[in-house]
Amino acid sequence: MRTARLTRKTKETAIEVELNIDGTGKSDIHTTIKFFDHMLATFARHGFFDLVVKADGDLSHHIVEDTGIVLGEAFKKALGNAESEERARTLRFGSASVPMDESIAHCAVDIGSIGGVGRSYVVLEADFNKEQVEDMSTENVSHFINSFATHASFTLHISAKGENEHHKIEAIFKALAMALDQATRLGERR
Repeated sequence: MRTARLTRKTKETAIEVELNIDGTGKSDIHTTIKFFDHMLATFARHGFFDLVVKADGDLSHHIVEDTGIVLGEAFKKALGNAESEERARTLRFGSASVPMDESIAHCAVDIGSIGGVGRSYVVLEADFNKEQVEDMSTENVSHFINSFATHASFTLHISAKGENEHHKIEAIFKALAMALDQATRLGERR
């Protein structure tokens, strides 16, 4: 089973993440940021990842950043090292497009070479017309994605457009989840 359990405790935050890449999409998310909880639960459900996240901290910016760091590290650990047979059989690439009412998001991912070496790089093309959605700053969306990709060593290309910020952000998280579900599958032909 490709799983990981990690914690991170700093002066600013305390984060716990449990991840099962080969899960069923169940989640238990508590970050003190309701909209972020909703996005992470959506991410788990649409990626078929079992995910537990417990996060607390001084500022929402730090909670989102550190959650991205720990979740990225959890993916890296769960995927295994470069020499593992499972890592060599991982499909590596994935892509998804998710429409959500008037919004749409596209995501393409590269989780690293067959040898297990990834390169973190993010292209995020999404303009937000509001500074806040529910109780989360929209600038934290890119902050989370960058922290996650950097610590997972993934390349992510994400674009989104639409009028409703909630729909646009939710489509981003769903597309990311679905692309990662595809990329982390084990291929029979590899």
